[in-house]
Amino acid sequence: MNPFDELPLRDDLRGQTPYGAPQLDVPYRLNTNENPYPLPEPVADAVEKALKEVLRDLNRYPDRDAVGLRESLATYLGHGLTSANIWAANGSNEILQQLLQAFGGKGRTAMGFSPSYSMHPILATGTGTEWIDSRRGTNFELTPEHARAQVRVFQPDIVFLCSPNNPTGTALELEVIEAVAQETLGMVIVDEAYAEFARPGTPSALTLLPKYRRLVVTRTMSKAFAFAGTRLGYLAAHPDVVDALQLVRLPYHLSTLTQAAARAALDHAPTLLAQVEAIKQQRDRIVAELRGLGLTVADSDANFVLFGKFRDQKAVWQALLDRGVLVRDVGLDGWLRVTAGTPEETSAFLTAMGEIPDGS
Repeated sequence: MNPFDELPLRDDLRGQTPYGAPQLDVPYRLNTNENPYPLPEPVADAVEKALKEVLRDLNRYPDRDAVGLRESLATYLGHGLTSANIWAANGSNEILQQLLQAFGGKGRTAMGFSPSYSMHPILATGTGTEWIDSRRGTNFELTPEHARAQVRVFQPDIVFLCSPNNPTGTALELEVIEAVAQETLGMVIVDEAYAEFARPGTPSALTLLPKYRRLVVTRTMSKAFAFAGTRLGYLAAHPDVVDALQLVRLPYHLSTLTQAAARAALDHAPTLLAQVEAIKQQRDRIVAELRGLGLTVADSDANFVLFGKFRDQKAVWQALLDRGVLVRDVGLDGWLRVTAGTPEETSAFLTAMGEIPDGS
């Protein structure tokens, strides 16, 4: 019996399964795009001090608007942004959910270009927003012409763009984002969760914010800042967009502890971002060595690599797991995704791949 049969669950949620990657106890977990390095001691000490300073005030609600944190985030992003341009929440998924609550909903549509981040359609469904799935090219490319044409046909209320794209890893050219922003009357959301890992010279959609009032750029501290356990996501947009989100955000949604920890980490941004360069080296190593094994590998601007094509990616996934390496099967026929880890983790993965006959 389906456990939901006896519940008055919404019809559009029946048959759905919760989002989530396997959480298995293995030596090398390279499936969820986490930063493999723990917080450096100076950063951990600063976070610990910041938390200690607010502990005795936990009987009071947090700063509802997180003004201090938003100021710190604006300083980190630069581009002339101020706290009025910034909003923060519990992970970038909550940011995306709030955007859908404010600008989506019943009778409205959201569109993305798959394969892309699988939470976008899940969040759309959760907010009662109809999802329109537009496909990328055969090599996962997205051109300005194709993006513009799809927006013109469907006229969605919200367009999701992911740059660097998850799970393919490659960043979008700004011409794609501008093509969409010029064509649509709705909101354009550029998910830049992995922006800090982009290859040199890769521009951010942040540079386009002054030109487009309905453009939103979302970011996270989970990846580059090694802060996945804190759950801190944020966006940059026109102040009117930030004000609109006040209509749907829950009161006091961002805890005092989260705000204090995030501000302490942002004060040590250079130390944390030094880890990014080490991760990028391992990413590029993975790309080069997998290609040396004769595999097809997508160019990556993220901290992960999409690789294939296999006759049976599930068999390869299991073969890697049997060797203590957990990667991600993202549901793309013939493809798998691996997170760039420490040198030791990367070596374990590459050694395991070399032991799998014909990659199958």
